[in-house]
Amino acid sequence: MAAPDPHQVADPEAVKRHPALFRAIRKRQNPRLRRTDITVTDDQAVKRAVKAASLGNAMEWFDFGIYSYLAVTIGHVFFPSGNDTTQLLSSFATFAVAFLVRPLGGMFFGPMGDKIGRKKVLALTMILMAVGTFAIGLIPSHDTIGVWAAVLLIAFRMLQGFSTGGEYGGASTFIAEYAPDKRRGFFGSFLEFGTLAGYVGAAGLVTALYALLDTAQMESWGWRIPFLVAGPLGLVGLYLRLKLDETPAFQKLEGGTAHATEAADHVESTAKGDLAKIFRQYWPTLILCIALVGAYNITDYMLLSYMPTYLSDELGYSETHGLLILLAVMVFLMVVISRFGKLSDRFGRKPLLMTGMLGFLFLSLPAFLLIRQGSIVAITIGMLMLGLSLVCMLGTMSAALPALFPTNVRYGSLSVGYNLSASIFGGTTPLVITALISWSGSNLMPAYYSMAAALIGVIAVACMKETANKPLAGSPPSVETAEEAAELVHAQSPDPKF
Repeated sequence: MAAPDPHQVADPEAVKRHPALFRAIRKRQNPRLRRTDITVTDDQAVKRAVKAASLGNAMEWFDFGIYSYLAVTIGHVFFPSGNDTTQLLSSFATFAVAFLVRPLGGMFFGPMGDKIGRKKVLALTMILMAVGTFAIGLIPSHDTIGVWAAVLLIAFRMLQGFSTGGEYGGASTFIAEYAPDKRRGFFGSFLEFGTLAGYVGAAGLVTALYALLDTAQMESWGWRIPFLVAGPLGLVGLYLRLKLDETPAFQKLEGGTAHATEAADHVESTAKGDLAKIFRQYWPTLILCIALVGAYNITDYMLLSYMPTYLSDELGYSETHGLLILLAVMVFLMVVISRFGKLSDRFGRKPLLMTGMLGFLFLSLPAFLLIRQGSIVAITIGMLMLGLSLVCMLGTMSAALPALFPTNVRYGSLSVGYNLSASIFGGTTPLVITALISWSGSNLMPAYYSMAAALIGVIAVACMKETANKPLAGSPPSVETAEEAAELVHAQSPDPKF
């Protein structure tokens, strides 16, 4: 707790009699930054960190994407039934199972990342994710081992979900703590570039398999190929992550290679990673994080995971056509996402996030009415309307979320908040929408569900603080050049009096 302002507790007459003394007290309480307090980033190191974190994120969403896009086939392989809807619901329920254990992974890996470092935990989550995905590709079908096929599928989905609990919070923290303050949005956007790349890779591979193989071949062995590809990808990601240094912010926190002086007194001196402390001291920010992530995840999973199933099951499109349209939209989003990251650095996180939330609130219904028309042009325009709204959030969220929490609890707090929300709202989205359509008989339910999520998101964005171009809480400033650091120090010096 900061000491009170001496002007508020001292006798005003005493302040007048001893001005030099009280000036010294104020300087002690609000010391100026020294040059050694300011982190000057290494551009090559930042790019290596962004590459390693983004590749891990791409792998995570490749794994989740292939399951979503193969949901119908997986339903046939693991959940034999005479009812297609029951099979699809069973498949999506297994998809959701991975999200139910994500908060446990977040509570386990998050505080660990605040204790032992971001790098080690991110390497561990990469290994577990690769093992879980590769193992799914080896599970015998229901026809071979009966109900044990579904049991093993659920078990490995839970391993995937547990490891993913430490992935996003760590990867976004890693990039945020490496990036300079003025370009955090730009570099952070590459994390979600990885998300889109993972989905594009999954959609492209599954589309190719559907085009080359018939239904019997897909259900016999074709569905296994995308899962088995995850093993080599995981080894590449692990290699890149192990080559990285720990983030500058964590090094300062631990008293590593860069030492903060009392000008950075607000920087914590130890990394305790206390889970109870996170819930006790940061619960208002956790609630804000959960609301932001909930709105973002519902719209994200609705468009990028559920849409191919919607096009094939509700509108009668073939799996290949639906995936090809989504693939084209996602490639377009990959091309423009870094520009939206730059815009968030220039205009702020809040304006970009608010634009995305309002886009889903007002454009979801018109977009789904277009998609329901059934023509390729109408579907493409409708999905682009949703995609442009989503990319406002994709390009901004990975820089906005880490800035909500101070350095000493950032990994843990973000992992807990993100994964609680992803568990409750994100992973359940395909299941909930499928059930709502079945219950109501209306194939506009995805639009209504997105609009409800966006309304909550609008309120959450209105309540958050602007963090663009500012140092991360609990860390001193981070700049790109020594000249910028010198300017910051000089800006604090009083003008000379003659």
